[in-house]
Amino acid sequence: MLVGIKEIQNQITSVISTKKITKAMEMVAISKMRKTEERMRLGRPYCEIIKKVIQHVVKGSVEYKHCYLENRDIKRIGIIIISTDRGLCGSLNTNLFKQVLLKMKEFMYINVPCDLILFGLKSLSVFKLYGSSILSKVTNIGENPDLSRLIGSIQIILEKYQNNKIDKIFIAYNKFHNKMSQYPIINQLLPLSPEKNTLNKEKWDYLYEPESKLILDTLFDRYIESQIYQSVLENIASEQAARMVAMKTATDNSGSRIKELQLIYNKVRQANITQELTEIIAGASAVSVD
Repeated sequence: MLVGIKEIQNQITSVISTKKITKAMEMVAISKMRKTEERMRLGRPYCEIIKKVIQHVVKGSVEYKHCYLENRDIKRIGIIIISTDRGLCGSLNTNLFKQVLLKMKEFMYINVPCDLILFGLKSLSVFKLYGSSILSKVTNIGENPDLSRLIGSIQIILEKYQNNKIDKIFIAYNKFHNKMSQYPIINQLLPLSPEKNTLNKEKWDYLYEPESKLILDTLFDRYIESQIYQSVLENIASEQAARMVAMKTATDNSGSRIKELQLIYNKVRQANITQELTEIIAGASAVSVD
């Protein structure tokens, strides 16, 4: 029994140490979440405005038809997957990967292969196992991502689209809703099409200076870059929020486990004392009889 008490004491000490670690990680995640959430929210207005501009251009009677506006027969698709580099953020990555695999299976059923662009170490470790066609990868993105590190991978998949080697591009990431809620989302990036709520019979045109081709090429490229970069920011904010919740849950569970172990420790200790008293009484009785 004494050995049992020692083991329980060791378990309590171990869980207390774990609780301290998870509490510290929770506080770090809270601090990082505030910074990443602010950065993500600051990027949303630009992203929304350029999206509205693109929707107007798509609806307009533009003489120069950009390849990003062409609807083609789908022979091959591309998916940009944005995940985290580190774990300990609950089921954030798992839920995203499930949605991506379902999307890939949808196209596999109609014999449409898929090329992947991977942002984040977790997506690389998972989709390598599936033997997926990986065009490019970027890891160790950090809390404040540098767009210049992402541009190379973005250009790879855009060039394939421009050369008709990919006919449709999707982007998959975790959308930040609030501190307690983040959800996986898969959006079609290319080809561009008018949103349903903006469809009407209105048609208009624009005057371009110097020329529509130059302006639209630049505008569409900035649009794609902004959408991808904003998605990365959304995913980073989601990661920190999910890690905060996961670490808080781990801390609470550690506290509950410590209480359980202390209760077991007290019961074992009481049983040991009772047994020792019984043995003393029995020994005293034996001596008095002699």
